[in-house]
Amino acid sequence: MTNSGVLLVNLGTPDAPTPAAIRPYLREFLSDRRVVDLPRWLWLPVLYGVILPLRPRTLAPMYARIWRADGSPLLAITRELRAALASALSMPVAEGMRYGRPGIAAGAAELREVGVERLVVLPLYPQYSDTTTASAFDGVDQALRALGWQPQQQRIEEYHADEHYIAALAGSVREHWSAHGRGERLLMSFHGIPERYVARGDPYGGQCQETARRLAAALQLAGGDWQLCYQSRVGKAAWLGPYTDEVIPQLARDGMRRLDVICPGFAADCLETLDEVAIRYAGAFVAAGGEALRYVPALNARPAHVDALARRVRAHLHP
Repeated sequence: MTNSGVLLVNLGTPDAPTPAAIRPYLREFLSDRRVVDLPRWLWLPVLYGVILPLRPRTLAPMYARIWRADGSPLLAITRELRAALASALSMPVAEGMRYGRPGIAAGAAELREVGVERLVVLPLYPQYSDTTTASAFDGVDQALRALGWQPQQQRIEEYHADEHYIAALAGSVREHWSAHGRGERLLMSFHGIPERYVARGDPYGGQCQETARRLAAALQLAGGDWQLCYQSRVGKAAWLGPYTDEVIPQLARDGMRRLDVICPGFAADCLETLDEVAIRYAGAFVAAGGEALRYVPALNARPAHVDALARRVRAHLHP
């Protein structure tokens, strides 16, 4: 019988919450043509002349606010998810970060060393985008070539409408409501991408909308009880909207007092959820007149999340 294994791919993280550690991570991330599609002659002077000298110093205190005793939240949670998934599947599971360490090659090498012959590649991005999922597969291809290893492969491209993933999200919201009471609206905030990517065929925006609709239906929410928006935009180009950083203070100005926010596109909590949403956007909501913005944590290593991913893997191994 062919030995199977799973390679979890996540975005990545700096090694430490310091400018010196953030700079090489940011350089690798922003040098990816899938992430920034501008001509190199235009983009590289901005990257090396403006962003890399300045941005790491801005990001360092944000990372420091969320850093755990065991390191980066994204990496620590990915490892927790890896261990739980390996137990659920009774097969080897390794993690690889698209940027930073441990890299995809390290995870692939780990699986090769234990005799894996059939590889399931699972990027931890529920909604497909060229900027994330396709880049993860680029990284896998590069790693396997460098290792000289060509196992059989099954690639999970997305699970944005998977019933078990939606059920896990809905369960996490209900648990949050049970513990903290129900806010006046559930805001579903997804990471944004430039509109030009969608215009040329990237399905990400449509998949985010489908996830949001299915989650709202699972929670039996009326139209005015929930809203979709997009966060983390940078630069002056048009990104998918509406923008989370504009929606949140406007809701407070319109009289909303308690707001719940979930980020269904993030499998594991990270800088964009723990700092951007739970700290900075929460502060903006209160500053604009709201009482409390309550962040609903990512699915992380919740049993329902592990079960949903395990089912997805099994379906690819035994179609």
